[in-house]
Amino acid sequence: MIKFENITKKFKDTSVIKNLSFEIEEGKLVAFIGASGCGKTTTLKMINRLIKPTTGHIYIDGEDIATKDVIELRRNMGYVIQQTGLFPHMTIKENIELIPKVQKQDSEKIKARTLELMDMVGLNPEDYLDRYPTELSGGQQQRVGVARAFATDPKIILMDEPFSALDPITRTGLQDELLNLQSKLKKTIVFVTHDMSEAIKIADMICIMDGGNIVQYDTPENILKYPINSFVAEFVGKNRIWTSPEFIKSEDIMIENPVTCHRNMELFKCIETMRHSKVDSLMVIDTKTRFLEGIITAKEIQGVADKSKPVNTVMRTRFPSVSNDDNIIQVLKTVDSHNVSDIPVLNNKGILLGLITKSSLITTLSQQYLESEVS
Repeated sequence: MIKFENITKKFKDTSVIKNLSFEIEEGKLVAFIGASGCGKTTTLKMINRLIKPTTGHIYIDGEDIATKDVIELRRNMGYVIQQTGLFPHMTIKENIELIPKVQKQDSEKIKARTLELMDMVGLNPEDYLDRYPTELSGGQQQRVGVARAFATDPKIILMDEPFSALDPITRTGLQDELLNLQSKLKKTIVFVTHDMSEAIKIADMICIMDGGNIVQYDTPENILKYPINSFVAEFVGKNRIWTSPEFIKSEDIMIENPVTCHRNMELFKCIETMRHSKVDSLMVIDTKTRFLEGIITAKEIQGVADKSKPVNTVMRTRFPSVSNDDNIIQVLKTVDSHNVSDIPVLNNKGILLGLITKSSLITTLSQQYLESEVS
């Protein structure tokens, strides 16, 4: 969708952007983040040619934007900035309808679209359309700014720290609204922020910049789990993963090779296997497919007088489990609701991938506090 190819930018003798090459997929929300002066806003402004690259090319849908009429280019992009950019002498209605009228769209369609946009950002048209920006709160003005950005139904929306000047409650509400809109409309959104929590919350991809370079460009989950170097780890924060527990998955905390047996194994051999491996349960699997057929515990075996019986006469075939993609919150809920200490991790075909034990859960949860002490 948007492709940067060997982009550099110099202001006099200062290099602000140093040979950027990356792509933004259509329908994704990409957050650019970094310290002041890292080049994130400059990168965003080159997409609508508010800033011209010193060298390199930017393509949208395969077309070099340098060959396009700059006015037409900008009219086909939404743009939201920190100060909203609303014209103070125009009503809210006039602000939203400005570009559609310049494009000479049908007046009835413009009117219907304006009402739709106001509803989309949670503002009652009857209460707000005839007001002026100064009569609205900061949060309301930003909602109007977002509505105006969507007025021409552009494929690309550029957002330059749009919520940074707002109070935390208003900011959180607008982040939620943006997520809701994006889930429905799937626009390509480039979002500049200095707040890592905001980036993690709203973005499909995060681009961390430093000194005009991209340090890491990846999903929020991968950046939290696998920071590419110490700069990213420090920038993200060692304990940041704990503010987003939905990114801690079963597969991250499971024991990958739990002790297993097959359905025809005699019970006394199971006891020996448990004693040797220092476990109190075995996962009963099909030895060819690793399909989980049941679970057998030492306590259940102790209740059987004849230890020569096969496992399948005693094993439990109904048991709670989690998928490899379930997060730690879902795992804890399963543990709590079923009052169990061991939870098998299965894929969608019922194949055993691992085992979460009380010990592995405690180790994972205690890591939060260990890291807090170290930091």
